[in-house]
Formats: sequence, C-alpha cells, structure tokens
Amino acid sequence: MTTPSEPGPGQLDLGLSAIMSERRQLIGLAYRLLGSLAEAEDAVQETYARWYAMTRQQQEAIASPSGWLTKVASRICLDLLGSARARREHYVGSWVPEPVPEASEWISERPGDTTLDPAERVTLDESISMAFLVVLESMTPAERVAFILHDVFRYPFAEVAEIVGRTPAACRQLASSARHRIRAAHTPAAPAARQATIVRHFKQAWEAKDIGALIALLDPDATAVGDGGGLVSAALRPVEGAEQVARFFADRADALSNVTILECTVNGRPGLMAQQDGGTMAVMAFDVAGDRIKRIWAVLNPDKLRPWTTG
Repeated sequence: MTTPSEPGPGQLDLGLSAIMSERRQLIGLAYRLLGSLAEAEDAVQETYARWYAMTRQQQEAIASPSGWLTKVASRICLDLLGSARARREHYVGSWVPEPVPEASEWISERPGDTTLDPAERVTLDESISMAFLVVLESMTPAERVAFILHDVFRYPFAEVAEIVGRTPAACRQLASSARHRIRAAHTPAAPAARQATIVRHFKQAWEAKDIGALIALLDPDATAVGDGGGLVSAALRPVEGAEQVARFFADRADALSNVTILECTVNGRPGLMAQQDGGTMAVMAFDVAGDRIKRIWAVLNPDKLRPWTTG
C-alpha cells in the first residue's frame, strides 16, 4: 500500500498538490469526530492510502476528489468511533479528549448547506473547545458524525446520509438530537480576555496555595477531571465542588517547586501548561462562565501530550 507522498509506480500525480491541500481540513474534521489528534492523523493517512491504492483511471473518474476524501475519512472515523467507545470502557480513570495547541490551523471555512438557522450554527472555533468535545463524547457515533458534518462543516443531509448509511431524514433527526445535547450542556463563555485573566488568577492562587482565592475563582459546583490514562498519577474520579477542587490543587502545590506553569492556548481557549526539564507534563483546559471557572480538565497522559513537546 502506498502513502500520500509516494504515488504508485508509473503514476504521474499532477493533482498531488490539490489532493494534499485537503489534508488540513481532513485533520480538523477527523479530530472533531474522534477527539484524538493521533487517531485523526491515522484516519487521514488511511484515507490517502486508499486514494493512492486506486488506479489513475479510477481517480480520474471521481468528479470531486475533495468530496471523496471527506466521505472516506468520515466513514473511517465512524468505524473508529465504535471501537473507541469499547476501548474507553477499559480506560484507567477519566478519558479526556486530546488537547491541541493554537487553534488557527483548525479553523477553515467550507461552503455548503445553508438551511440551518444561523443562530443554531456552531462556529468552527467553538467546535474545537474542550467543553464542546466533551459533550460530543456523550453522543452515539452516528449522532456525532451527522452533527459535525452538518452543523459544523455545513454538509447537506443528502451527503451526510451517504456517509452515515441512513436516510437524509434520519440524519436530520440524529443532528437534532445531538444539537439538544449541546444546548443542554452549553453555558455562555466569558470573553476571551476575561477568561485569560481568570485563568491567570487561578495560576497565581494555585502557586500561592491560597485556598480562599481559589474558591473565589471557582463556581460552587465546579468540577476538575484528570486524565493520566493509567500511565501517570491522576485522580481516578472527578473532584466536585469549589472547596474540594481548591483543596485538591492547593494540596498539590508543593509538587510545583521544580515545575514551570505557563499560560497558553488550549483548544482555542486560555489554559495552562506544566513543564519540567523542557518537557510538558500536563495541559489544563478551562470552562469559564461569567467570572467563575466551572470545569477544569487536566491531561497528564503523555500519549496525549505529543503536540506539546518542546524537544
């Protein structure tokens, strides 16, 4: 089987540039569908492998290579989602989507279906937030694929139906069900500048082991979730309640003596990164509503921190 960079023998691939230009959008789509950058890259690699496994005549017979790549990548992701749900049942502790750095590379427009009320649309930058990805994890694979393709990437239900293997009407219902889940979990996010200020104050209070200041920054029903994947130490269950979350972080502040906490962008929102000896040991994403932190996701699983390594 050949790779995207290695067309089959004798194939003069004049369309290589156009085909490979779709890679960024395919990675962005697959990441939203799978919640894992590593799995998204594998899915896109497999998509290109299938393209180059075809003869030149078969490739030329495809009217829209872009549409073909999207359809194949989405079907691969749909299959992976089913097996991923089974694997995560045996995951050690809480499973959190893989965090990614700066979100600009994940945001690209795709013209398409315009039947959905603009007020109900999901923007591409919103769809990369950790809060959004966590809600996606509660959906069935078919719901997730139908919703992401239609509401986020604007694909008409007729095209979504071909990918999911259901009727357009069924896909419309799947997307509607997913939309209700999103609405039920949605809280209006604070402006980015305000989020950054609150995250900075959290960092300062954490480093100072100031439990009172931490409690003041947290929503009374705040939740903190850690993901160590069984590879590093992390809370196996979510920590709930402002005081409990504050004490949890304060109790672990002593471990920061040789750790540098940096402000950064995590999935398009202000977050924190913990580094030690030049390596990233944790990435924290925050859900900030109003002036309080509602949820914290701390990813410590080294397998999920590959995009954050500094060399």
